[in-house]
Amino acid sequence: MSLKHYSPWFAFLGLFYALWGLVVLSQNYLPLVTEHWPMALSMAIGSYAAGSTPMGGGTVGFPVLVLLFDMPASLGRDFSFAVQSIGMVSASIFILCRRQALAWSMLRGAMIGALIGTPLGILFLSPLIPELWIKLAFAVIWGSFGLLHLYRLQEITSHSGLGANASARDFRLGLVAGFCAGGMAAAITGVGIDMVIYALLVLLCRVDLKVAIPTSVIIMAFTSLVGVAVKTVTGTWQPGVLGNWLAAAPVVALGAPLGVFVVGLIGRKPTLLVVAVLCIGQYLWTGFTERETLGVWGMAIFAGAVLVCLLGFEWLRRLGNADAGRYRVESGPPLSTAAIGESVA
Repeated sequence: MSLKHYSPWFAFLGLFYALWGLVVLSQNYLPLVTEHWPMALSMAIGSYAAGSTPMGGGTVGFPVLVLLFDMPASLGRDFSFAVQSIGMVSASIFILCRRQALAWSMLRGAMIGALIGTPLGILFLSPLIPELWIKLAFAVIWGSFGLLHLYRLQEITSHSGLGANASARDFRLGLVAGFCAGGMAAAITGVGIDMVIYALLVLLCRVDLKVAIPTSVIIMAFTSLVGVAVKTVTGTWQPGVLGNWLAAAPVVALGAPLGVFVVGLIGRKPTLLVVAVLCIGQYLWTGFTERETLGVWGMAIFAGAVLVCLLGFEWLRRLGNADAGRYRVESGPPLSTAAIGESVA
C-alpha cells in the first residue's frame, strides 16, 4: 500500500504536533512536560498495547498513576479518556487507512450506544462511585480479561471467520453493549467498552482477531472522544490530567499506530500473552495494597467478582459454540486475498 493511502493519518499527526507544540511553547508548559516524563515513558508501552490489543492505553496509564504514583482513581480514569483521545484516535485513523476489515454492524451499534450511555454514566453514575470502587472495578475488569486470555488464548487466536455480511442481531448487540459498557465501565474507569465489544466478537461471534481487535480499538477511541467532550463541557476534569497528558500525548500519537503495524509482523499471540500477565499483575497488586481496607469479606468479594466475569465469558463462549458459523463481518473496503490469509499468531 502506497504512502498516499496514509495521507489522512499524516495530516492528523501534523495537525496534532503543531497544536501541541503551540500550546506547550505559548503557555510555557515545557517544565510541566519534563516534570511528567515518567508517564511519557510508561505510555510508550501502553500505547503499543492500545494499538495491538483490545486493551486501551488506559490499561497501562491507570495503574501507573493509581498504583505506582498513588494518585486518585478518578485521575486515572480522566487521564485514560484524555490520552486515548489521541493515541487510539491516531491508531483508528491508521487502521482505516490500511482498510482493515471491521465488524461494522456491531461497531455502528456500539457507537450509538456509547454516545448515549457514556455521558449518562459520567454525569449521573460516576460521581456516586467512591475512589476505592473505581480502583477495584478497573482491577476486576482487566484481571478477569487477563485470566481469560491465559487459558483461552489458543482458542481465541484460532478463529478465522471473516464472513461477508453482518446481521441485524450484531447491531442490536453492539447497541446494548455500547450503552451498558459506556455507562458502567468506561464512564467509571475510562476503559472497558473495548473489552466488552471484543469479548462479544471473539467469544460469541467467533471472529478473527484481525477483525475483533481493530474494531475494539475504534470503539474505545470513539468513546474516549465522547468522554473528553463531556468532561470539557461540564468542566469536571481532575487536577493533574493536563501535565500527564501533555507528556504522554506525543508518545501515544505514534506508539498506538506502531502497535497496529508491528503486531502484524510478530503476531498477536505473544503480545496478548504479555499484556494478559500485566493485567493479572495489576489485579494482584491492587488486592495486596488494599487488603487491610477490604478485610476478609472484601477480599472474598474482590475475588468473586473476577469469577463472575469469567463465568460471563464462558457463557458467551458456549453461546458462540452453539451458534458457530452464523456471524458475518461487513468488511467495508475489499480485502486482498493475501490480507485475509495473513496468520494471526
